[in-house]
Amino acid sequence: MTPLFEHGELPYGIFSVPGGEPRVGVAVGDRILDLASLFGDTVFFEPSLNGFMAQGREAWTAARAEIRHALRSGADSHLVPAASAMSHLPFEVADFVDFNSSLRHATNVGRILRPGSEPVRPNWYRMPVGYHGRSGTVVVSETPIVRPRGQYAAADDVIVAPTAKLDVEAEVGFVVGTPSVLSERVSTSDFSDHVFGVVLVLDWSARDIQSYEYVPLGPFLGKSFATSMSAWVLPLEALNGARARAPVQEPAPADYLRVDDPSAFDLRLELSLNGTAVSAPRFDDMYWTPPQQLAHLTVNGARVRTGDLFASGTVSSGDQCGSFLELTSDGERPLRLADGSTRGYLADGDRVLLRATAYCADGARLSLGPVGGTVSPARPGVGVPH
Repeated sequence: MTPLFEHGELPYGIFSVPGGEPRVGVAVGDRILDLASLFGDTVFFEPSLNGFMAQGREAWTAARAEIRHALRSGADSHLVPAASAMSHLPFEVADFVDFNSSLRHATNVGRILRPGSEPVRPNWYRMPVGYHGRSGTVVVSETPIVRPRGQYAAADDVIVAPTAKLDVEAEVGFVVGTPSVLSERVSTSDFSDHVFGVVLVLDWSARDIQSYEYVPLGPFLGKSFATSMSAWVLPLEALNGARARAPVQEPAPADYLRVDDPSAFDLRLELSLNGTAVSAPRFDDMYWTPPQQLAHLTVNGARVRTGDLFASGTVSSGDQCGSFLELTSDGERPLRLADGSTRGYLADGDRVLLRATAYCADGARLSLGPVGGTVSPARPGVGVPH
């Protein structure tokens, strides 16, 4: 099989082999390093990364150095073929927050959904806006996505039916390892002390359900039925070489959102549908950066916990858009795929895949764990007569 990781990324995940219990491993090419058997530490026998992530930054750095040393010294007896293993959700998700941090995405969506009005509201330029999602519906990559049903407007009626506008958003997620204290905010400079690693995220959306329900309180059932994330968590430390300067922010952000060091990451994403690449947005074009997102998330004193996941929101840059709402102008301009078929929104049986590469200043190229999902038909449910 083609190695998933080839450049020493050493991402963490949870795996199991037939007859064995889920445990912590590190992906090394087309194999998995079994940390439980290598180190014998009970934290690596656990079926999630939460225990290890809670140990803090010094432990993360030390473990990464020890893993590198073990691989140089010969650890073949602790390596498992990835083809014979099953991947599991890498950590127990405590809370899930999704931001809306791409100016291009915010502008595109505003023009599509609110024609004739200012596409981006003034407060958007003042703070990273977002919403709280449902941690219980965050699933590991390749989990089937069942088409949701709900209420939405159709013709002159309101119906309860499977969504006709199933969409997905290409995002980057950040995983909290070290918790914070209730009523104490986290500063932008403390970002690396709290964030353990990075995953790719597919945030599934039912646009018709969302558009009917979102006034006055915002996203709810149209966004809460499923969110997919990578099976492998790339340590934040691995991306130090890919840090980049963020776009200029005007007006200048509030003091608690100011960042002195490069706080963006040079990641190039590729979104594909049924094997056809449909978009390649850049993450370093995001208006609000991950340290600013974490600072804003806690400015009111809200705490973060081990296993919290906060996502960037749709990554769109230039003419490269991270959602089908944008790519097809709400279904009005369907995409043509390599097999000749067209799509406005997602059909049953469609498979979406998101990949990303980090571009480091020294020329290195690092792969992030991919995330994918296939759409399954809606399950039987109760609706109102059409």
